[in-house]
Amino acid sequence: MNAVVLTETGAPDVLRIGSARDPVAGAGEVVVALRAAALNRRDVYLRKGVAPSPLPVIPGSDGAGVVHSIGSGVGGLAEGDAVVILPSLGWGGGEEAPAPGFRILGGPDDGTYAELIRIPAENVLPKPARLSFEEAAALPLAGLTAYRALVSRARIRSGETVLILGIGGGVATMALHIARAAGCRVIVTSSSGDKLARARDLGAAAGVDYTGDDWVGAVREIAGGGVDVVIDSVGSTWADSIGCVRPGGRVVVFGGTGGAKVELMVRPVTMGQVSLLGTTMGSPRDFTGLLAAVAHQSWAPVIDSVRPLAEVAAAHAREEAGEHFGKLVLTI
Repeated sequence: MNAVVLTETGAPDVLRIGSARDPVAGAGEVVVALRAAALNRRDVYLRKGVAPSPLPVIPGSDGAGVVHSIGSGVGGLAEGDAVVILPSLGWGGGEEAPAPGFRILGGPDDGTYAELIRIPAENVLPKPARLSFEEAAALPLAGLTAYRALVSRARIRSGETVLILGIGGGVATMALHIARAAGCRVIVTSSSGDKLARARDLGAAAGVDYTGDDWVGAVREIAGGGVDVVIDSVGSTWADSIGCVRPGGRVVVFGGTGGAKVELMVRPVTMGQVSLLGTTMGSPRDFTGLLAAVAHQSWAPVIDSVRPLAEVAAAHAREEAGEHFGKLVLTI
């Protein structure tokens, strides 16, 4: 089969299409013929060696396609079924947290930048019928992360105000959709006026430029004293996020695109009765909930651009530069 096999780390041009052995479904496994895959920030980290993985490896956590072959002991699936892939492998820890050994598809396990992928049968679910393969491929990692952060961890309620930091990426744009569908008012931040305008087109009530002198004060003013929930994937902004919430508010944190270390003052958390909630990815139950929501709601993942798999290096360059709004998708 054709696949992008990462054999060395470096700039985007280390990503090239080559040949890999066709996977064969074992007991309890399914081979999916992929129609589309999507990029995530972790793909860039993997390619650069920031997120180490044994090489060679096929990158890619997001994918959608059709069932190609089925291993023994697998029921409920048939060849030709249109499916989407759950990228959480070995969650196994119940709903509270993943078990030791949890991993994300696409390093160290071979991922979706390929014509075929072998995957445990429990990670293969029906594709929402109203989504194209490109839209379905854009959904899994970012959508699952956003759904767990908002629904399972923050437990958002209709009428609440949600602040999403750094609108533009896949998780942030899907969080905007999920929060709006739940009846929440959404405020977003960005340094890009164009991204703030596009977020308003998607239903955001307001946008704040975080390069301003007092963006936290601006958020609090817009929210009438503070927001109910903050979705923070930046890391270095935890203190600012805590400053944005009303008394009793919730700050949901994941990722660290702005830095891996944070210094906090204790008093704003304790006196404000603020809940600081960590999260990552999501469980199989979260993914089922996400797919059910998508099936019954009108939104679809925002897609920045679609390219053939052969142009994976150009897609990575755009992802790394942060120029995109929504998900970058590769057709296969």
